[in-house]
Amino acid sequence: MATKLSKNYAPSQEEKFMGARQKEYFRRKLHFWKEEILLETAETLEQLQNEGLKEPDIADRASSETDWSIELRARDRQRKLVGKIELALQKIESGDYGYCEVSGEAISLKRLDARPIATMTLEAQEMHEKMEKVYRDD
Repeated sequence: MATKLSKNYAPSQEEKFMGARQKEYFRRKLHFWKEEILLETAETLEQLQNEGLKEPDIADRASSETDWSIELRARDRQRKLVGKIELALQKIESGDYGYCEVSGEAISLKRLDARPIATMTLEAQEMHEKMEKVYRDD
């Protein structure tokens, strides 16, 4: 049974963390985001198929190829994002959503609202990024 939410609903610190209302809010947010990405991807593919590269001038063609290359890289990043969204949706179903995978602490509602696919608290994410920077091969 789906939990009913008003259009103005926003998660609050006063309610139980990841209770039914909060889970439903984030489930809807993630589904909407995923659908938006898939729609944009379909539009890009349709444009590519219908338009192709028709520019007779070599400079115009090179410019178009660069534009399409940038667009396709953006779509590839979004494809990876869809995977993260699906993982977040699975975590909602399993009851693990909203908790840091490093510390087990609750991730702030403000952070989850801004980045619903967040898997770490802000502190854990900052530490992860510092460690990544230290051990990165340059």
